[in-house]
Amino acid sequence: MNIQWKKPLYEALMEHVKKKPISFHVPGHKYGLIDQSDENSFFKQLLKIDATELSGLDDLHSPEGAILEAERLLAELYHTTKSFFLVNGSTVGNLAMIMAVCSEGTQVLVQRNCHKSVLNALRLAKAMPVFLEPEFNQEWKVAAGISIETVKQAINLYPKAKAIILTYPNYYGMTFDLQAIIHLSHTHHIPVLVDEAHGSHFIVGDPFPTSAVQLGADIIVQSAHKTLPAMTMGSFLHVNSNLVNMEEIKEYLEIFQSSSPSYPIMASLDAARHYLGTYEQIDVSFLLTEIQSFKEELAKIPMIKVLDFPNNHGDHLKITIQSRCELSGFELQKRLEESGIYTELADPNNVLLILPLLKAGQRYPLKEAARKMQSALLGLTLYEAKEDFIMDSQKISELAIPFEEMASLAVEEVPIGEAVDFICAETIIPYPPGVPLLLKGERITEEKLHQLNRLLQAGARFQGGSTIKKGLIKIFSTT
Repeated sequence: MNIQWKKPLYEALMEHVKKKPISFHVPGHKYGLIDQSDENSFFKQLLKIDATELSGLDDLHSPEGAILEAERLLAELYHTTKSFFLVNGSTVGNLAMIMAVCSEGTQVLVQRNCHKSVLNALRLAKAMPVFLEPEFNQEWKVAAGISIETVKQAINLYPKAKAIILTYPNYYGMTFDLQAIIHLSHTHHIPVLVDEAHGSHFIVGDPFPTSAVQLGADIIVQSAHKTLPAMTMGSFLHVNSNLVNMEEIKEYLEIFQSSSPSYPIMASLDAARHYLGTYEQIDVSFLLTEIQSFKEELAKIPMIKVLDFPNNHGDHLKITIQSRCELSGFELQKRLEESGIYTELADPNNVLLILPLLKAGQRYPLKEAARKMQSALLGLTLYEAKEDFIMDSQKISELAIPFEEMASLAVEEVPIGEAVDFICAETIIPYPPGVPLLLKGERITEEKLHQLNRLLQAGARFQGGSTIKKGLIKIFSTT
C-alpha cells in the first residue's frame, strides 16, 4: 500500500469530531455551537475541526503524534531530511529560513525580483543584501530569472557571501538554470535558499520543471495553497542540507509562527500532501489534455495572445495571456471579472491564469470560461504594442544606505519626475505579485521611475508608496 494514502492529522481530527466533544477550551466558537444563525451555516462544518492542542491532536511546535507523522509523510514524498507544516504562509517560511542562515552584517546574494517577505527577513536580520538583477523577457515584458553569469560575477565580487536567495519559478511560471547555480554555489560552500512558493506541484514530474528540492537546494519554501488543494496560508518548508542549522530553523519557526496554529489549515496541508502523493501518470496525461484543449480555445480569441514559455520550459498550470487590443492588462482583467472570470494578477500588458492540478475524471469549467472570455472581448479593436522595455543595466547592486542607518535619517517628499539619483525612503510594491519595484534604501534610477510611471498610468495597485498617486515619492533627505 502506498503510505501516501494516509492522512494522519486529518483522520485524527475526524476521530475527534466523532466523539462529539463538549468543549471547555479555546476557541470560543465551541466547535461551531456558538452563534448558530443561518448566516454562519457555511462556517459550521469547518468549525467542527477547528480544534486546539488536545490529547490525540498533537502540537505543531513540539509534534509527537499525528502532526509528526504527517510531516514525516511530507518529507518522504519530497525526499527531504526534514519538512515542516507552515500555517502563516510562505512568508513565515522565508522569514525563518533567512533568519536561520543570515546574521547582522553578513553579505547575502539576493535575486532582485523577490517577494517582499524576503526583504523583510533581510531587514530583520540586519544583513547586507547584494541584489542580482534578473534577465528581462521582451516578448512577455516581465522580469524572468537570473543567469549563471550574473551569479558567477557576484560570487567573484562577494566571496564572503553567506547565502544566495532565489525565487523559482517567477510568478508567471518561468524558470531558469537553477541546477547550475546550486552547483556553483555549493562549490563555494554557499547555501542556496529558494522561495519556490509557486512550485509545490513540480515533483509530479515531466513536463513540469524539476523542483528546487530535487535539484539540491538547501532550504525550500512552498505555498501549498497556491497550486495544491490546501487552504490559504498553508505552506511547506523543506530542509535537505548540512550547510544550514536545523535547530536554528526550528527555533525561528517557533518564534514567527502562531502559538495557536489553525487545525483546519494543517489538516488541509495533510490532505494536499495526500493528493499530491497519490498523483499518478494517468492524472498527468488527463491534466495536460485538459490544459491543451483550454489553450486551443483561448487561441481562437483574436484579442489576446497565449504566451509560450521560452523553450517550452515552465509551469503548465500557469497561462499568461497578453492583450492584443486597446485594453491594458489591468483593463483586460477588469473586463473578464465583469463576466465572472477572476484571474490571479494583471500587469500593464498581461493577465495570469492559474489552473487547477486536476486528476483523471475531475471536471473544471475550462470550456465555459473560454466561451465567457470570448464573449467578453467581442468588438474590441486589435492593437499590439511594439515597445521595447529598458531594464537596469547594472546587474549587481547594493543598498545605498544600510538597514541600520535608515532610522536616523530625515525623510522628505519630492515630485516623482525629480527623484532620479535620490535614495528611496519607502518600499513600493506592485501587488500582486508582491515583487518590490523600489526598495527602501536603494538609489532611484531613470529605469525604475519609467516603470513606476507606466504602472501608475495603467492603474496598478500598490503596497507602500503612500504618496505616489499624488505624484510624490519619499526620499531620504540629503540636508
